[in-house]
Amino acid sequence: MSAAADGAVPGPDGRPRCPWGLSSADYVAYHDEEWGRPVHGDDALFERLCLEAFQSGLSWITILRRREGFRRAFAGFSIEAVAAFTDADAERLLGDAGIIRNRAKIEATLANARVLAGWSTGELDALIWSHAPDPTARPAPGSLADVPAVTDESTALAKALKARGLRFVGPTTAYALMQACGLVNDHLAQCWARSGSGPAGT
Repeated sequence: MSAAADGAVPGPDGRPRCPWGLSSADYVAYHDEEWGRPVHGDDALFERLCLEAFQSGLSWITILRRREGFRRAFAGFSIEAVAAFTDADAERLLGDAGIIRNRAKIEATLANARVLAGWSTGELDALIWSHAPDPTARPAPGSLADVPAVTDESTALAKALKARGLRFVGPTTAYALMQACGLVNDHLAQCWARSGSGPAGT
């Protein structure tokens, strides 16, 4: 991406957006309606955690365009339902063209669900959101160069999740989760979607 496109860019409707949010119609909708907006609920956060893990090494658009396939394959990302998946289900998933057929990521998803099924209701939500940084601690990014890939908070979150037995949750994946679920607001300063996204105070 050129330096000229590093800051907010006007879209077809004239509203300035983060430049990555203009690369396709799917991205425009995701950028405008979802990314950076607070997400709560154990199953909802489990879904995002799983999708971010599947995204590792791939472009997010690849995951976004298969999201409904993932939801069908993984029982709507109900922790309880996925925790009950069997070895036969794992083999079924490996043959499902509607998802990313990566054995290690599929097995990690099932293993994570089994771990989380033993947690109290709201425990995953509370753990993840306990790592949300002070929204006033970092100024709004003026360009993509100002947006980090890893932070101290994401490193701590990844460490906390791994300590509780979860897999495929490194610091970069954890920070992508934090961005997507509104723990941080990384919409650029001039992006129209910044208002209303992220935790209170951003």
